[in-house]
Amino acid sequence: MKSQDVQEKTFVGTKWREGYEIDQVDSLLARVQQTLVAYEEGRAASGGIVTADEVVRSRFDQTKFRAGYDQDQVDDFLDEVAVALREREAR
Repeated sequence: MKSQDVQEKTFVGTKWREGYEIDQVDSLLARVQQTLVAYEEGRAASGGIVTADEVVRSRFDQTKFRAGYDQDQVDDFLDEVAVALREREAR
């Protein structure tokens, strides 16, 4: 997984069913992207680095009757992110 994959990722929006808080998901993904950029450039990621364990443990407020991200899509993508970060951390 590359930083561009994270930058370009989109999720189906929810409104009438439960979803995840958009700002919270976007904030985590911005940090993931910064971490991947640091790995891609061969430098140590400075403040804001995200580990695979942090991604696995991440939790988001739920939305209902207002805009949110589809929970299953976010969870599935974060599983992929965690695998990618674990691979990078093992190097």
